Amino acid sequence: MPIVHIEIPEETLISLKQDPESFSQDLRLLAAVKLFELGKLSSGRAAQLAGMSRVEFLEDLRASGLWISEELMAIVLAQTGESSGTR
Repeated sequence: MPIVHIEIPEETLISLKQDPESFSQDLRLLAAVKLFELGKLSSGRAAQLAGMSRVEFLEDLRASGLWISEELMAIVLAQTGESSGTR
């Protein structure tokens, strides 16, 4: 898997009270959400970028207030054989 290096000012991490590893994970999730929202990535590819399953990704989107259609969620659940639970 390719690795992308981004320089982040130390002050940014201090302001966010995050270490580089947790900031990196948050940044991957935020990028995945935005790229999915813009239609540049499918939910599956966005989930892969975020480091989670497609169902987890869609449930996180729904929990954060972003609209996910029940139809899309049902299709994903049927394809994966997973059940949607509350988190």
